[in-house]
Amino acid sequence: MTTTAELEHFIVDLYQDLADRAAFDARLADDVTVWETPWPTLMHGITELDELRGPAADPEERRRTLPSVVPTGIVTSDFGDTGVIRYVLEVRPAAGEPLVEVVRVTDVVRRDADGWRIVHHHAQDMPVE
Repeated sequence: MTTTAELEHFIVDLYQDLADRAAFDARLADDVTVWETPWPTLMHGITELDELRGPAADPEERRRTLPSVVPTGIVTSDFGDTGVIRYVLEVRPAAGEPLVEVVRVTDVVRRDADGWRIVHHHAQDMPVE
């Protein structure tokens, strides 16, 4: 039985692995669909997502250059092997610095033999206040 805390930990762990693209992508279904504010169409699969993200950088370089990205206000719904996770990403140049970006996100996740995978990700940039 899933708990909403399990889904919350899944999202927190996802963004803690942001610098490690392989670890991050391991949490995505191969056929994930993605809506992102800067992309005009629905992306299908990790290959199309990579068109938006660009080439993978050296993991050590990514750790030094990535901003602080923290999910907040996480709300989860558990439907057995399916879950819905809603949250706001707070993006800062570094932890403790002023916000530079706020993103409203909804993820639909499914559990398979290897654990939870995001099957649909919908992100929308919001005004920074």
